[in-house]
Order: sequence, then structure tokens, then C-alpha cells
Amino acid sequence: MAAPVSARASLLETGRNDALQRSLIPCFDAFYGAALTLIDDWSAPTRPRVLDLGANGGLFASLVRTRLPHAHLHLVEETPQAMEQSRRRFAGDARVSFALAELEEAELGGPWDLVISSLAIHHLDHSAKRDLYGRVNQVLAPGGLFISAEQVLGPTAEVESQYDRLWQSEASDLGVPAVELSRARDRLRQDHCATLGEQLMWMAEAGLRDVDCAFKSWRFAVMSARHH
Repeated sequence: MAAPVSARASLLETGRNDALQRSLIPCFDAFYGAALTLIDDWSAPTRPRVLDLGANGGLFASLVRTRLPHAHLHLVEETPQAMEQSRRRFAGDARVSFALAELEEAELGGPWDLVISSLAIHHLDHSAKRDLYGRVNQVLAPGGLFISAEQVLGPTAEVESQYDRLWQSEASDLGVPAVELSRARDRLRQDHCATLGEQLMWMAEAGLRDVDCAFKSWRFAVMSARHH
């Protein structure tokens, strides 16, 4: 039986959002590919427990699902709109659960074998980032893995200007309309990006070990760490 018109429209909207995100992240395949390679190389339990912090519609979680088909995924969403998109994406999947909460206040539960986050932690102020890294360390199971695929700030004003210039050029070449570029820049101005060096330091200070950057292309970086 064909899906109702409203359901088909919702799926089309999800597809459009995914396509836009792909274009706004010019290094999309390498960016998420590095995160997935970390998961492939990790000694995952048979049925891993996965927490996604600020799932933003569940795109990263859906990619992780392809690598960990028997995992239980728990998605923490910060807005009702993102929650609705995640529920549509994983409709009928009994191994996915959801919570609506701001990351600063979310009850993380646990223990979790894998904690992931994509383009969410930069919304927090720096103090809240450091606190979240400590909370992640507390809820990771022994041998657990943390992966953060993020936007980072340039280490100097000159480098940050370069990041912005190259990102606009690459996204424009991928066909992102000028209005969407403008909206993305407006959102970025409201964020609290930190440098790669700062974030790796904060993770280590939080007690996480094997802190590393697996991939970086201008402002996009994939960071990882393990439970102490």
C-alpha cells in the first residue's frame, strides 16, 4: 500500500534537508567517512548501545546504523522539529529511542558503548562544552568510544577568515543558493565554535584518553576519544 501523501511529503522534506546538509559540508563524504572508519576499526560489542547528542534529524545516526545494524540508538534532540525528522527517519525501527532536551540539561543515562555527536556541541558555550565532555566520560562503558564531528574555529582571526572564504566558495560551487549560504552564516554567528586545540585539551582534561583528530578540512573536524 502506498504511503499517505503527508508521509511521502515528510520523507521528501527529509531528503531535501539531507541534500542541503551535504552541500553545506563540502567535505561531507570524507568528514562522515572518517567517523565511520573509526567505528569500523573499533571493537564494537555485538549489540552496542549508542547515544547521539544533538542528533539534528538523525542523519549521522542513520549512517552509524549502516555500520552497527544491531545497535540500540538513543537520539537526544534539542528541538521538536529535529525530533519529528528523526522519528520519520527511523519510523518502525524498534531499536531507536528518542529524548527531547537541551544538551546542557539532558540526562545522559548510560552506560553507552558509543557516544556520537555531529554539528551540535558548537552550539554550547565553552564552559558547557567542558562540562559535557566530563559527562560523556562518566557515561561511557569501559572501552567505550566518543566521536564528535564538528565545526571548529580557526586558531587566529586570519585563519578563521580563510575558513569562511573557502567554505563559501566550495559550497557555492556545489550549488547552494545564496539565500541558504546567508542563513548558514547567520546561524554560525550565533554559535560558540572553539578551536580544535581547545577541544582536544578539554576532552583530555575531562578524563578521556586517546584523544585525537582523525580528520580535518578547514572548519570541519572529526575528533575522537575513549573512556579512561
